[in-house]
Amino acid sequence: MESILQKAESFVLNYLNENLKPAFIYHNFSHTQMVVSKVNEIIASENLTDDEKEIVVLAAWFHDIGYTVDKVKHENHSIVIASDFLSNENYPPQKLNFVLGCIHATKLTETPASLLEKILRDADFAHLASANYVKIAEQLRLEFENSGGEIYTDRKWIEENIAIFNSHKYYTKYANIHWTFTKNENLIELKKEFKKSSKKEDRKDDKKELEVLKDNKFDKSAEILFKSTSSNHLKLSYIADRKANILLSVNAIILSISLSKLIPQFDNAQHIYLLYPTVIFVSFSVVSIILSVIVTRPTVNSGKFTKEDIANRKVNLLFFGNFHKMELDDFEDSLKDIADDKEYLFSAMTKDLYLLGKVLDRKYRILRLNYNVFIIGIIISVLAFFISYKFLSNVI
Repeated sequence: MESILQKAESFVLNYLNENLKPAFIYHNFSHTQMVVSKVNEIIASENLTDDEKEIVVLAAWFHDIGYTVDKVKHENHSIVIASDFLSNENYPPQKLNFVLGCIHATKLTETPASLLEKILRDADFAHLASANYVKIAEQLRLEFENSGGEIYTDRKWIEENIAIFNSHKYYTKYANIHWTFTKNENLIELKKEFKKSSKKEDRKDDKKELEVLKDNKFDKSAEILFKSTSSNHLKLSYIADRKANILLSVNAIILSISLSKLIPQFDNAQHIYLLYPTVIFVSFSVVSIILSVIVTRPTVNSGKFTKEDIANRKVNLLFFGNFHKMELDDFEDSLKDIADDKEYLFSAMTKDLYLLGKVLDRKYRILRLNYNVFIIGIIISVLAFFISYKFLSNVI
Protein backbone atom coordinates (compact mmCIF):
# COMPACT_ATOMS: atom_id res chain seq x y z
CA MET A 1 0.00 0.00 0.00
CA GLU A 2 1.49 3.32 -1.06
CA SER A 3 1.86 5.99 1.61
CA ILE A 4 0.37 9.44 1.05
CA LEU A 5 3.88 10.82 0.45
CA GLN A 6 4.58 8.26 -2.27
CA LYS A 7 1.23 8.97 -3.91
CA ALA A 8 1.93 12.71 -3.76
CA GLU A 9 5.35 12.29 -5.38
CA SER A 10 3.92 10.20 -8.24
CA PHE A 11 1.03 12.61 -8.73
CA VAL A 12 3.27 15.69 -8.84
CA LEU A 13 5.72 14.03 -11.25
CA ASN A 14 2.97 13.01 -13.68
CA TYR A 15 1.09 16.30 -13.33
CA LEU A 16 4.17 18.42 -14.08
CA ASN A 17 5.20 16.21 -17.00
CA GLU A 18 1.77 16.54 -18.56
CA ASN A 19 0.91 20.17 -17.79
CA LEU A 20 4.06 22.25 -17.16
CA LYS A 21 5.23 24.34 -20.12
CA PRO A 22 8.80 23.69 -21.37
CA ALA A 23 9.71 27.33 -20.63
CA PHE A 24 9.83 26.57 -16.90
CA ILE A 25 13.34 25.14 -16.70
CA TYR A 26 13.80 26.09 -13.05
CA HIS A 27 10.38 25.68 -11.40
CA ASN A 28 10.02 22.05 -12.48
CA PHE A 29 10.14 18.63 -10.84
CA SER A 30 13.89 18.89 -10.21
CA HIS A 31 13.36 22.05 -8.16
CA THR A 32 10.52 20.36 -6.27
CA GLN A 33 12.77 17.39 -5.47
CA MET A 34 15.46 19.78 -4.23
CA VAL A 35 13.01 21.57 -1.92
CA VAL A 36 11.75 18.24 -0.53
CA SER A 37 15.32 17.13 0.17
CA LYS A 38 16.08 20.41 1.94
CA VAL A 39 12.90 20.09 4.00
CA ASN A 40 14.01 16.62 5.09
CA GLU A 41 17.43 18.04 5.87
CA ILE A 42 15.94 20.67 8.19
CA ILE A 43 13.37 18.43 9.93
CA ALA A 44 16.13 15.95 10.78
CA SER A 45 17.39 18.60 13.21
CA GLU A 46 13.95 19.46 14.63
CA ASN A 47 11.90 17.62 17.23
CA LEU A 48 8.78 17.09 15.09
CA THR A 49 6.05 14.50 15.28
CA ASP A 50 5.47 12.10 12.38
CA ASP A 51 2.32 14.03 11.43
CA GLU A 52 4.22 17.33 11.35
CA LYS A 53 6.94 15.83 9.17
CA GLU A 54 4.32 14.45 6.81
CA ILE A 55 2.53 17.82 6.59
CA VAL A 56 5.58 19.89 5.66
CA VAL A 57 6.89 17.29 3.16
CA LEU A 58 3.48 17.15 1.46
CA ALA A 59 3.49 20.95 1.24
CA ALA A 60 6.96 20.81 -0.32
CA TRP A 61 5.77 18.40 -3.03
CA PHE A 62 2.86 20.68 -3.99
CA HIS A 63 4.25 24.17 -3.33
CA ASP A 64 5.08 25.01 -6.99
CA ILE A 65 2.65 22.78 -8.90
CA GLY A 66 0.57 25.91 -9.58
CA TYR A 67 3.10 26.98 -12.23
CA THR A 68 1.17 24.67 -14.54
CA VAL A 69 -1.70 27.21 -14.41
CA ASP A 70 -0.25 30.68 -13.81
CA LYS A 71 3.20 31.77 -12.64
CA VAL A 72 1.98 35.05 -11.11
CA LYS A 73 -0.45 33.45 -8.66
CA HIS A 74 1.04 29.99 -8.65
CA GLU A 75 0.76 29.61 -4.87
CA ASN A 76 -3.02 30.00 -5.02
CA HIS A 77 -3.29 27.42 -7.78
CA SER A 78 -0.92 25.10 -5.89
CA ILE A 79 -3.27 25.29 -2.90
CA VAL A 80 -6.28 24.35 -5.06
CA ILE A 81 -4.51 21.39 -6.72
CA ALA A 82 -3.11 20.12 -3.41
CA SER A 83 -6.51 20.45 -1.73
CA ASP A 84 -8.26 18.49 -4.49
CA PHE A 85 -5.69 15.71 -4.45
CA LEU A 86 -5.53 15.30 -0.67
CA SER A 87 -9.32 15.52 -0.30
CA ASN A 88 -9.71 12.72 -2.85
CA GLU A 89 -7.25 10.70 -0.79
CA ASN A 90 -9.44 11.30 2.33
CA TYR A 91 -6.63 13.19 4.04
CA PRO A 92 -7.72 14.50 7.48
CA PRO A 93 -9.15 18.06 7.12
CA GLN A 94 -7.19 19.45 10.07
CA LYS A 95 -3.87 18.23 8.69
CA LEU A 96 -4.90 19.41 5.21
CA ASN A 97 -5.33 22.97 6.52
CA PHE A 98 -1.77 22.92 7.85
CA VAL A 99 -0.45 21.71 4.46
CA LEU A 100 -2.25 24.52 2.64
CA GLY A 101 -1.00 27.05 5.22
CA CYS A 102 2.60 26.03 4.55
CA ILE A 103 2.11 26.48 0.79
CA HIS A 104 0.52 29.90 1.38
CA ALA A 105 3.56 30.92 3.45
CA THR A 106 5.86 30.50 0.40
CA LYS A 107 4.49 33.77 -0.99
CA LEU A 108 7.14 36.48 -0.94
CA THR A 109 4.65 38.90 0.60
CA GLU A 110 3.94 36.56 3.53
CA THR A 111 5.88 36.09 6.74
CA PRO A 112 5.87 32.46 7.92
CA ALA A 113 4.45 32.07 11.42
CA SER A 114 4.62 28.41 12.45
CA LEU A 115 7.74 26.26 12.50
CA LEU A 116 6.44 24.15 9.60
CA GLU A 117 5.88 27.27 7.47
CA LYS A 118 9.40 28.48 8.30
CA ILE A 119 10.89 25.12 7.33
CA LEU A 120 9.26 25.15 3.88
CA ARG A 121 10.10 28.83 3.31
CA ASP A 122 13.78 28.23 4.10
CA ALA A 123 13.91 25.09 1.93
CA ASP A 124 12.40 27.02 -0.99
CA PHE A 125 15.27 29.52 -0.78
CA ALA A 126 18.02 27.02 -0.03
CA HIS A 127 19.45 27.68 -3.50
CA LEU A 128 20.75 31.04 -2.26
CA ALA A 129 23.26 29.05 -0.22
CA SER A 130 24.13 26.62 -3.01
CA ALA A 131 27.68 26.22 -4.27
CA ASN A 132 26.14 26.14 -7.76
CA TYR A 133 24.15 29.32 -7.27
CA VAL A 134 25.38 30.99 -10.48
CA LYS A 135 24.15 28.10 -12.65
CA ILE A 136 20.85 27.91 -10.79
CA ALA A 137 20.34 31.67 -11.15
CA GLU A 138 21.02 31.44 -14.88
CA GLN A 139 18.28 28.80 -15.21
CA LEU A 140 15.89 31.16 -13.44
CA ARG A 141 16.95 34.03 -15.71
CA LEU A 142 16.23 32.01 -18.85
CA GLU A 143 12.91 30.93 -17.38
CA PHE A 144 11.89 34.56 -16.86
CA GLU A 145 12.82 35.45 -20.43
CA ASN A 146 11.12 32.49 -22.09
CA SER A 147 7.93 32.56 -20.03
CA GLY A 148 7.08 36.10 -21.08
CA GLY A 149 9.02 37.92 -18.37
CA GLU A 150 11.64 40.64 -18.54
CA ILE A 151 14.85 40.20 -20.54
CA TYR A 152 17.80 41.14 -18.34
CA THR A 153 21.27 42.39 -19.20
CA ASP A 154 24.07 40.80 -17.21
CA ARG A 155 24.47 43.86 -15.02
CA LYS A 156 20.74 44.26 -14.40
CA TRP A 157 20.43 40.58 -13.52
CA ILE A 158 23.24 40.76 -10.98
CA GLU A 159 21.63 43.85 -9.49
CA GLU A 160 18.30 42.04 -9.11
CA ASN A 161 20.03 39.09 -7.44
CA ILE A 162 21.80 41.36 -4.96
CA ALA A 163 18.46 42.96 -4.06
CA ILE A 164 16.97 39.52 -3.34
CA PHE A 165 19.93 38.55 -1.15
CA ASN A 166 19.70 41.81 0.81
CA SER A 167 15.97 41.41 1.49
CA HIS A 168 16.03 37.70 2.30
CA LYS A 169 16.53 36.00 5.64
CA TYR A 170 16.36 32.44 6.92
CA TYR A 171 13.92 31.62 9.72
CA THR A 172 14.95 28.24 11.11
CA LYS A 173 17.89 27.65 13.42
CA TYR A 174 19.31 24.96 11.11
CA ALA A 175 19.30 27.20 8.03
CA ASN A 176 20.90 30.09 9.88
CA ILE A 177 23.67 27.88 11.22
CA HIS A 178 24.41 25.81 8.12
CA TRP A 179 23.42 27.99 5.14
CA THR A 180 24.00 31.63 6.06
CA PHE A 181 27.77 31.54 5.60
CA THR A 182 27.59 30.15 2.04
CA LYS A 183 24.76 32.52 1.23
CA ASN A 184 26.90 35.48 2.31
CA GLU A 185 29.80 34.16 0.23
CA ASN A 186 27.51 34.09 -2.82
CA LEU A 187 26.44 37.67 -2.09
CA ILE A 188 30.06 38.79 -1.94
CA GLU A 189 30.75 37.18 -5.33
CA LEU A 190 27.70 38.89 -6.81
CA LYS A 191 28.90 42.28 -5.60
CA LYS A 192 32.31 41.66 -7.10
CA GLU A 193 30.75 40.79 -10.44
CA PHE A 194 28.55 43.86 -10.26
CA LYS A 195 31.58 46.12 -9.77
CA LYS A 196 33.34 44.54 -12.74
CA SER A 197 30.31 44.93 -14.98
CA SER A 198 29.84 48.55 -13.89
CA LYS A 199 33.36 49.43 -14.97
CA LYS A 200 33.06 47.77 -18.37
CA GLU A 201 29.56 48.79 -19.35
CA ASP A 202 27.56 51.94 -19.69
CA ARG A 203 23.94 52.50 -20.67
CA LYS A 204 24.68 52.33 -24.39
CA ASP A 205 26.32 48.96 -23.91
CA ASP A 206 23.24 47.80 -22.03
CA LYS A 207 21.02 48.75 -24.96
CA LYS A 208 23.23 46.89 -27.42
CA GLU A 209 23.32 43.82 -25.21
CA LEU A 210 19.56 43.92 -24.83
CA GLU A 211 19.14 43.95 -28.61
CA VAL A 212 21.45 40.95 -28.95
CA LEU A 213 19.55 39.11 -26.22
CA LYS A 214 16.27 39.68 -28.03
CA ASP A 215 17.79 38.43 -31.31
CA ASN A 216 19.00 35.26 -29.59
CA LYS A 217 15.79 34.69 -27.67
CA PHE A 218 14.35 32.35 -30.32
CA ASP A 219 17.47 30.15 -30.30
CA LYS A 220 17.42 29.91 -26.51
CA SER A 221 13.70 29.13 -26.53
CA ALA A 222 14.21 26.33 -29.04
CA GLU A 223 17.08 24.91 -27.00
CA ILE A 224 15.04 24.99 -23.80
CA LEU A 225 12.06 23.44 -25.60
CA PHE A 226 14.08 20.47 -26.88
CA LYS A 227 15.88 19.92 -23.55
CA SER A 228 12.76 20.05 -21.42
CA THR A 229 10.56 18.02 -23.75
CA SER A 230 13.23 15.34 -24.27
CA SER A 231 13.71 15.12 -20.50
CA ASN A 232 9.97 14.73 -19.98
CA HIS A 233 9.79 12.02 -22.67
CA LEU A 234 12.61 10.08 -21.01
CA LYS A 235 10.91 10.31 -17.61
CA LEU A 236 7.66 9.02 -19.10
CA SER A 237 9.58 6.16 -20.75
CA TYR A 238 11.11 5.31 -17.37
CA ILE A 239 7.65 5.31 -15.75
CA ALA A 240 6.30 2.98 -18.45
CA ASP A 241 9.22 0.56 -18.01
CA ARG A 242 8.79 0.64 -14.22
CA LYS A 243 5.06 -0.15 -14.49
CA ALA A 244 5.80 -2.99 -16.92
CA ASN A 245 8.40 -4.39 -14.51
CA ILE A 246 5.86 -4.28 -11.68
CA LEU A 247 3.39 -6.33 -13.73
CA LEU A 248 6.19 -8.67 -14.77
CA SER A 249 7.15 -9.29 -11.13
CA VAL A 250 3.55 -9.76 -9.98
CA ASN A 251 2.76 -12.26 -12.71
CA ALA A 252 6.02 -14.12 -12.13
CA ILE A 253 5.01 -14.54 -8.47
CA ILE A 254 1.55 -15.72 -9.54
CA LEU A 255 3.06 -18.32 -11.88
CA SER A 256 5.50 -19.60 -9.27
CA ILE A 257 2.71 -19.97 -6.68
CA SER A 258 0.41 -21.64 -9.20
CA LEU A 259 3.03 -24.16 -10.30
CA SER A 260 4.20 -24.99 -6.79
CA LYS A 261 0.95 -24.91 -4.81
CA LEU A 262 -2.14 -25.27 -6.99
CA ILE A 263 -1.16 -27.68 -9.78
CA PRO A 264 -0.02 -30.47 -7.37
CA GLN A 265 -3.56 -30.37 -5.90
CA PHE A 266 -4.98 -31.78 -9.14
CA ASP A 267 -3.77 -35.25 -8.12
CA ASN A 268 -6.54 -35.15 -5.54
CA ALA A 269 -9.94 -35.65 -7.19
CA GLN A 270 -11.55 -33.45 -4.56
CA HIS A 271 -9.61 -30.45 -5.86
CA ILE A 272 -10.15 -31.03 -9.57
CA TYR A 273 -12.61 -28.11 -9.65
CA LEU A 274 -9.58 -25.82 -9.34
CA LEU A 275 -8.31 -26.90 -12.77
CA TYR A 276 -10.28 -24.49 -14.97
CA PRO A 277 -9.80 -21.28 -12.93
CA THR A 278 -6.09 -22.10 -12.50
CA VAL A 279 -5.57 -22.65 -16.24
CA ILE A 280 -7.39 -19.39 -16.98
CA PHE A 281 -5.41 -17.46 -14.36
CA VAL A 282 -2.06 -18.85 -15.50
CA SER A 283 -2.90 -18.19 -19.18
CA PHE A 284 -3.69 -14.54 -18.55
CA SER A 285 -0.53 -14.21 -16.43
CA VAL A 286 1.60 -15.60 -19.27
CA VAL A 287 0.04 -13.15 -21.72
CA SER A 288 0.67 -10.29 -19.29
CA ILE A 289 4.32 -11.32 -18.88
CA ILE A 290 4.78 -11.41 -22.67
CA LEU A 291 3.27 -7.92 -23.01
CA SER A 292 5.53 -6.62 -20.20
CA VAL A 293 8.59 -7.98 -21.98
CA ILE A 294 7.46 -6.37 -25.26
CA VAL A 295 7.15 -2.99 -23.51
CA THR A 296 10.68 -3.12 -22.09
CA ARG A 297 12.41 -4.94 -24.96
CA PRO A 298 14.91 -2.58 -26.66
CA THR A 299 15.02 -2.04 -30.42
CA VAL A 300 18.36 -1.38 -32.10
CA ASN A 301 18.81 -0.12 -35.67
CA SER A 302 21.51 -1.04 -38.15
CA GLY A 303 23.87 1.48 -36.61
CA LYS A 304 25.48 2.66 -39.83
CA PHE A 305 24.87 5.34 -42.44
CA THR A 306 26.64 6.82 -45.45
CA LYS A 307 27.87 10.27 -46.42
CA GLU A 308 25.03 10.41 -48.91
CA ASP A 309 22.53 9.94 -46.07
CA ILE A 310 24.02 12.96 -44.32
CA ALA A 311 24.00 15.04 -47.48
CA ASN A 312 20.39 14.10 -48.22
CA ARG A 313 19.37 14.56 -44.56
CA LYS A 314 18.01 11.04 -44.29
CA VAL A 315 19.57 10.09 -40.97
CA ASN A 316 19.13 11.26 -37.38
CA LEU A 317 22.65 11.40 -35.99
CA LEU A 318 21.44 12.20 -32.48
CA PHE A 319 20.15 8.65 -31.88
CA PHE A 320 22.77 6.06 -30.93
CA GLY A 321 21.02 3.32 -32.90
CA ASN A 322 21.96 5.11 -36.12
CA PHE A 323 25.71 5.39 -35.51
CA HIS A 324 26.87 2.73 -33.04
CA LYS A 325 28.67 0.78 -35.79
CA MET A 326 30.37 3.83 -37.30
CA GLU A 327 34.07 4.56 -37.00
CA LEU A 328 34.87 7.44 -34.63
CA ASP A 329 36.47 9.62 -37.32
CA ASP A 330 33.49 9.23 -39.66
CA PHE A 331 31.08 9.98 -36.84
CA GLU A 332 32.99 13.13 -35.81
CA ASP A 333 33.08 14.44 -39.39
CA SER A 334 29.35 13.81 -39.82
CA LEU A 335 28.52 15.47 -36.54
CA LYS A 336 30.54 18.55 -37.50
CA ASP A 337 28.60 18.79 -40.76
CA ILE A 338 25.32 18.78 -38.85
CA ALA A 339 26.57 21.29 -36.27
CA ASP A 340 27.54 23.69 -39.06
CA ASP A 341 24.08 23.41 -40.64
CA LYS A 342 21.66 25.07 -38.25
CA GLU A 343 18.59 24.06 -40.24
CA TYR A 344 19.70 20.42 -40.39
CA LEU A 345 20.46 20.42 -36.65
CA PHE A 346 16.97 21.73 -35.88
CA SER A 347 15.49 19.07 -38.17
CA ALA A 348 17.51 16.30 -36.50
CA MET A 349 16.41 17.40 -33.03
CA THR A 350 12.81 17.55 -34.21
CA LYS A 351 13.03 14.02 -35.64
CA ASP A 352 14.61 12.74 -32.44
CA LEU A 353 11.81 14.25 -30.37
CA TYR A 354 9.15 12.88 -32.72
CA LEU A 355 10.61 9.35 -32.66
CA LEU A 356 10.76 9.45 -28.85
CA GLY A 357 7.07 10.28 -28.90
CA LYS A 358 6.34 7.36 -31.24
CA VAL A 359 8.19 4.99 -28.93
CA LEU A 360 6.22 6.31 -25.95
CA ASP A 361 2.95 5.89 -27.85
CA ARG A 362 3.77 2.23 -28.54
CA LYS A 363 4.86 1.58 -24.95
CA TYR A 364 1.80 3.13 -23.33
CA ARG A 365 -0.64 1.45 -25.74
CA ILE A 366 0.86 -1.98 -24.99
CA LEU A 367 1.07 -1.14 -21.28
CA ARG A 368 -2.61 -0.17 -21.20
CA LEU A 369 -3.49 -3.44 -22.98
CA ASN A 370 -1.34 -5.29 -20.45
CA TYR A 371 -3.21 -3.79 -17.49
CA ASN A 372 -6.54 -4.58 -19.15
CA VAL A 373 -5.45 -8.20 -19.69
CA PHE A 374 -4.35 -8.46 -16.06
CA ILE A 375 -7.62 -7.03 -14.71
CA ILE A 376 -9.81 -9.13 -17.02
CA GLY A 377 -7.79 -12.24 -16.16
CA ILE A 378 -8.38 -11.73 -12.44
CA ILE A 379 -12.11 -11.16 -12.93
CA ILE A 380 -12.60 -14.18 -15.21
CA SER A 381 -10.49 -16.40 -12.94
CA VAL A 382 -12.51 -15.47 -9.85
CA LEU A 383 -15.79 -16.09 -11.70
CA ALA A 384 -14.46 -19.41 -13.00
CA PHE A 385 -13.49 -20.41 -9.47
CA PHE A 386 -16.96 -19.77 -8.06
CA ILE A 387 -18.67 -21.52 -10.98
CA SER A 388 -16.35 -24.54 -10.76
CA TYR A 389 -16.70 -24.74 -7.00
CA LYS A 390 -20.48 -24.59 -7.19
CA PHE A 391 -21.04 -27.13 -9.97
CA LEU A 392 -17.97 -29.37 -10.06
CA SER A 393 -17.20 -29.78 -6.36
CA ASN A 394 -20.67 -31.23 -5.70
CA VAL A 395 -20.39 -33.65 -8.63
CA ILE A 396 -17.06 -34.93 -7.32
